[in-house]
Amino acid sequence: MIRKKFIAANLKMHFDVAEASTYLHNLSKTLTSHREIEVVIAPSLVAIQPLSREIDVRKIKLAAQNAYFEDEGAYTGEVSFSMLKGIASYVIIGHSERRIYFHEENDVIAKKVKAALRNRMSPILCVGENITERRDGHAKRVINDQITSALSHLTEEEMHNIVIAYEPVWAISTFGNEQAMPDDVEKMINEIRKQITYLYGEKVAESVRVIYGGSVKADNVASYLAIPGCDGALVGGASLNYLEFNKIVQSCFNVMQS
Repeated sequence: MIRKKFIAANLKMHFDVAEASTYLHNLSKTLTSHREIEVVIAPSLVAIQPLSREIDVRKIKLAAQNAYFEDEGAYTGEVSFSMLKGIASYVIIGHSERRIYFHEENDVIAKKVKAALRNRMSPILCVGENITERRDGHAKRVINDQITSALSHLTEEEMHNIVIAYEPVWAISTFGNEQAMPDDVEKMINEIRKQITYLYGEKVAESVRVIYGGSVKADNVASYLAIPGCDGALVGGASLNYLEFNKIVQSCFNVMQS
């Protein structure tokens, strides 16, 4: 099965509304569209609605960085998935910063996945082990637990709307910034597909896009995109420069042509 490549920019807690608008404008002018590549940006929640009025969804799609799993209620300060319906096509769920800083456990992440799908948004589910778990030989178990908890309650049809981002915590600049070797990433991507095969069968496992995130930059992304079974990248800090992010998208196209 041919899976469309997926390159996403996680802008994290950067850019106010005006800055985000300028970023989108510059990226749109610079970016060369490729039908084989889906480009997504995830601005802050305060910027996502204004950007939804400016964005050309044929070229770039919007993702939310987070939302709350209840559709409405007395949850002061929260934004629900239902409020984002029709604005965001994707939602990042389970990012290591949410797991670490905001103590989001697997059960909460599972509820968010279900809420996203209920409101017609595709989850970008982030999974990954920390350095201690890796050194102790528990990386595969951690990944399998995260995937099983988040996805085992879904239907096969819902699984086709899932994107999984393998983001080893130790390779993210915020938490360690070690360089993940392509061979190591390939083993974990294979493990992710193996676990989905166990849960849903080989056909579903082959349909799910699995991408890599972890200090991805224009000068190293090609080595990850060349990994068999890697369908794209979730880019953090490097995406804040629209020219750098455009180079990453172009690198993806170049790898596809080689």
